[in-house]
Amino acid sequence: MKKIDLKKEYKDYYLPSARDVSVVDVPEFQFLKIDGQIPAGQKPAESQEFQDVFGALYGVAYTLKFMSKQRKHDPIDFTVMAMEGLWWTESGSFDPENQEPWFFTMMMMQPAHITPEMFAVAVRQLEEKKPNPAISRLRFERFREGLCIQIMHIGPYAEEGPTLERMKSFARENGYELRGHHHEIYLGDPRRAKPENLRTVLRQPVVII
Repeated sequence: MKKIDLKKEYKDYYLPSARDVSVVDVPEFQFLKIDGQIPAGQKPAESQEFQDVFGALYGVAYTLKFMSKQRKHDPIDFTVMAMEGLWWTESGSFDPENQEPWFFTMMMMQPAHITPEMFAVAVRQLEEKKPNPAISRLRFERFREGLCIQIMHIGPYAEEGPTLERMKSFARENGYELRGHHHEIYLGDPRRAKPENLRTVLRQPVVII
């Protein structure tokens, strides 16, 4: 059976250095995606909506993995990708301690052989097995992020501030302007890893000025 690990295949986008900010041009990939909001003053871990989103994304992702392995012709096993999040606020602040409502699009990259038809079947199966109000809000779509700067942040999410400042300084010094939404890729599982060992890719779309 063929096996795919997209994180290793696309390591330039998913395994950057923690020492230096890098510039990447992220091509179009396909994702499971869902939008939501964290109320002002609340952390994601305290939000039931966020927990529902978490369960819906992983539930459909693992259902698609199982369906892919069970295909009669050309079965493929693949590693379920990391959770990713696009985050923004109305003011545009990326401060982790911001007390505004946070808006998000959570997403998980899918291999090229996964189709919209497979996605629709996986959603129906999950709704029958594990009902969850977030499942019906999932969508399957392509996304091209384009020119970005990124770096690996190691440590608690609440301590991303200095790393974000490094990214902003790099952009100013190298003729880039920030655009779009702050992007995080969660390589560590906060439920299992110690906060100081968490690895998070911090990515920011940019334009050349």
